[in-house]
Amino acid sequence: MTSVATLLLLLFQDDSSSTAAAGAMALFGGVFLLFWLAIIVVIIVGMWKVFEKAGQPGWAAIVPIYNIYVLTQIAGRPAWWIVLFLIPLVNFVAALIISIDVAKAFGQSAVFGIVLLFLFGVIGYLMLGFGNYRYTKPVMATT
Repeated sequence: MTSVATLLLLLFQDDSSSTAAAGAMALFGGVFLLFWLAIIVVIIVGMWKVFEKAGQPGWAAIVPIYNIYVLTQIAGRPAWWIVLFLIPLVNFVAALIISIDVAKAFGQSAVFGIVLLFLFGVIGYLMLGFGNYRYTKPVMATT
């Protein structure tokens, strides 16, 4: 038999070992899902606090696209930058620039924006939200 046929037979055979394997995979998937949901909740809490510190509504952190608009406002960028987030590969550059600008709006360096907001957003937004960082409204960029 070919390897594909053997794999199909192993997947569809009804014995206790395949049932146990399926149960273990389901358990692992459930634990993995709960882990990611917890990470998402922590990110939302951090962004909520950052939005409130910047004088924006905290609930905006949970609304897709609108949360990007609010981040552009916090960063001092024009609203049309939302379009940049919809373009593949360009969105990474736009997110990097927004992260740097948000860090600067809270009196931090570009390194803080790159490392803690862009790469490790879970930690960075919690630090900005719950730390004693102050928001200083940046001058809106015209470009």
